[in-house]
Amino acid sequence: MDKFFNRAIIGNKNIVASFSEHGELLRYCYPVIDGRQFVDFFHVGLKINDSSLIYLHDDHNNVYNQKYIKNTNILVTEIENSYFKIKVEQTDCALINKDVIVKKYVFKNENDIDLDLNFVVNSKILSGSLENYGSRIFENGIVQYNHNYTFCIFSREHLFGHRLNDVPDHIASGILQDKDYIGMSNEIGISYNLGTLKPGSTTEFCLYVWAAENGRELESRIYDALKFDEEEGIAETTKYWQEYVNEHNCIKIKNVVSSFNKKLVEIYNRTILLYPLLINYDCGGVAAALEVDDERCRSGGYRYCWPRDSIFITKAFDLLKMRDETELFYNKFCRETQSKNGMWEQRFFTDGRLAPCWGYQIDETASVVYGIYEHYEFYKDKKFLEDNLKMCESAIKFLVEYVENILDVDDNDIVKRDLKAKYKKAFNPAKQISYDLWEMHEGIHLYSLCAIVASFDAMKKIYDILDDEDEKNARLKKEKRNKTILKLNRYTAFLQDFIRENLVDKKAKILKRNTTDEIMDISVMGAVYPFDVFDVSEKVVKNTVDKINMTLRTYKDGYLRFEGDSYMHGQNPWGITTLWMALYYLRAGDVSSAEKCFKFVVNTSAKHGFLSEQVSNEDEDYQWVIGLGWSHAMFIIVLDELLKAYEEGK
Repeated sequence: MDKFFNRAIIGNKNIVASFSEHGELLRYCYPVIDGRQFVDFFHVGLKINDSSLIYLHDDHNNVYNQKYIKNTNILVTEIENSYFKIKVEQTDCALINKDVIVKKYVFKNENDIDLDLNFVVNSKILSGSLENYGSRIFENGIVQYNHNYTFCIFSREHLFGHRLNDVPDHIASGILQDKDYIGMSNEIGISYNLGTLKPGSTTEFCLYVWAAENGRELESRIYDALKFDEEEGIAETTKYWQEYVNEHNCIKIKNVVSSFNKKLVEIYNRTILLYPLLINYDCGGVAAALEVDDERCRSGGYRYCWPRDSIFITKAFDLLKMRDETELFYNKFCRETQSKNGMWEQRFFTDGRLAPCWGYQIDETASVVYGIYEHYEFYKDKKFLEDNLKMCESAIKFLVEYVENILDVDDNDIVKRDLKAKYKKAFNPAKQISYDLWEMHEGIHLYSLCAIVASFDAMKKIYDILDDEDEKNARLKKEKRNKTILKLNRYTAFLQDFIRENLVDKKAKILKRNTTDEIMDISVMGAVYPFDVFDVSEKVVKNTVDKINMTLRTYKDGYLRFEGDSYMHGQNPWGITTLWMALYYLRAGDVSSAEKCFKFVVNTSAKHGFLSEQVSNEDEDYQWVIGLGWSHAMFIIVLDELLKAYEEGK
């Protein structure tokens, strides 16, 4: 079992769980996507007649088929064991109005002999070295608990057997007997007797899994949680998700019968269903993805919210009419995570707390201001701008200081003097060297500076929109804003001159990713989209695209991030980069080339319509993170732009 990949994801607003392609529960996160992760492993199996334990997720006689109930986050895994000729249909459903995962099993005996079935659960709770877990047997199940949390596994059926001690030595037999009803192990085994299944007959069994905060009166809370009808719960959840897809199905795709169109629609619908699982609805943070690297042994982790990534995701939200989610992100998450000096750090937990970081990135701050104006452009809601004006102004002050530091603007500037006086006793991030978009190289980067230019332009537009305010002291405010606008105009000119002088290779006449090396990097396209610092018609842009196609395009029409990329063994095309090139081609009017990029991403999507971070250039199989929010956002943005191009006859 490889926990570095989540093949399928289910959940509701409080729990998110992932599964392997064989239906094995890999992760169970509560009370939010980046909250507590409970599962070390969770294995279920059958003891049939006198056999040893047959694991449903891992037996050489098993054949698997997996699918979602159409337009839902309800997963169905079909398992057929050829030795005993038994079929199992496993349905995993996170109930929409109760924080319970229902695991419904339907067993069908296709053998010509009776099958005596015992259902076995082997669960090991994920725990750290300083945590002390215990286990407690109840009549219908078991609770694994520490001081803060409980992880509960129950059924309406009575337990048949259990094991709390030396579980690894006994689990394979499927015979679970223990004198203790309570113990201190973090691994348990329990079983339920399902009786004798006659040839041609079927039987059903439901297991319930949920987590909660630990507390008093645990037993009564457990049985209160079981007060629901699983069939009604699954039906209600099915209806909820299907209505959710219909509500947000705002990009109309023609109903063309083809395998490609089928995959396209699958990705589109899965994107709509994925996003609510990535969002913290209390604070508005959006996780990059459900975590795959809990111990951070291969990466820095993915459970966090990056402000920069989120401006692409909120753009997709707007295209999918997820206005509330976008405004929750800006109105609450961004306000609560902004530092006193106006900046945003690299990344945060989805509840707004500072996450582990390894550097400073100026484009995180610039992106928020840009994103706020972009959201206004979609809905034209002046109140949204008014509500976030102070936050934007604070961010712009910080960006101004950063520009002054890197461009060595005249020290007599009064704003710079005031800022220096205010922050002279504190560590000043504005003087720090920024990491790039990919968080791997420090320096002065084209993408970062273009983000600042776009944020300055957004701030000027915001002031222009709010210029007709009728309020006390409006004249003084207008004078102050006009001074700020003059400064932003001046610094924008400085930045544009700096970019053309230092971030354009004069000899090759191509864009450079930073001021220190000549490595070609797809992030330079940020100067064209989304930040519009360079026009697609400029010769330097066309030359840059030619160089990108010579150095970063693979023979399968995917695109690498940059030359010599070594992350996750390197040389893998990324969905984000390939779709970025599609956006360039669409702006350049080259719809055919944009289609090639788009088709590469669609054709290399993972099962169930999930988009991965990377794709193998050899077999076009997904690599690394599956269900990456940024990849899905770029897909939605490109899809929308492609359909507009078709409508315009391009």
